[in-house]
Amino acid sequence: MHAHAPLSGRTALVTGASRGIGRAVSRALASAGARLFLLARSRDALASLALELGGGAEAHVCDLADAPALSHTVTAVLAAAGGSVDILVSNAGIFPLAPIADTSPSTFEQTLTANLTAPYRLLHALLPGMRAQRSGHVVTIGSVADRRIFGGNGAYSASKFGARALHEVLREECVGSGIRTTLISPAATDTPIWDPVDPDHTPGVPSRASMLHAADVADAVLWAVTRPPHVNVDELRLSRA
Repeated sequence: MHAHAPLSGRTALVTGASRGIGRAVSRALASAGARLFLLARSRDALASLALELGGGAEAHVCDLADAPALSHTVTAVLAAAGGSVDILVSNAGIFPLAPIADTSPSTFEQTLTANLTAPYRLLHALLPGMRAQRSGHVVTIGSVADRRIFGGNGAYSASKFGARALHEVLREECVGSGIRTTLISPAATDTPIWDPVDPDHTPGVPSRASMLHAADVADAVLWAVTRPPHVNVDELRLSRA
């Protein structure tokens, strides 16, 4: 743990915590002293992370796309956290790659549900507690695809452009409330989300060696949430040097 534990006494909820960026973010926040609520679908991976992080982490197996399950999980988290959460990191998402003609409407809907509607439901549930305590920090993990268009990204880009819009509206509404909002948009990052694509053998996508690391994104999250209370980091764009 950091010697000065800048997040000591604060709670954080991280979605998609069992792997990739979410796992790295969870480790970074825990190292800074935060009490973690870890959400993901993978029971075993989530349990191993909670065990690694020790008593300051609580695992909640939940499919964010399942609205009743998410509602039940949020109720449990808020009860355990004393009614409010200090930091929300919306990271969970899916990454289907296909031309629009080959993307079924159901796949498009599933992508919007996972990447946009579920984060909205979570935000809507946690925002009242943040407003009541006049403090909080909402971190949205975006993507280079939330501002640049790539072929084969019809569903994913639509969801990430939507997440950017939601972040910007939230920022506008939260000025002066004590609630901070940050959009972190990394370029391609080497995580298991790329496994189905096999980027090293697929033309037109970055190689794994040219990607950012999950820890790079986690460092950005930790930096944003540990700024002085009067400083809001509106947006961070990360690219490979």
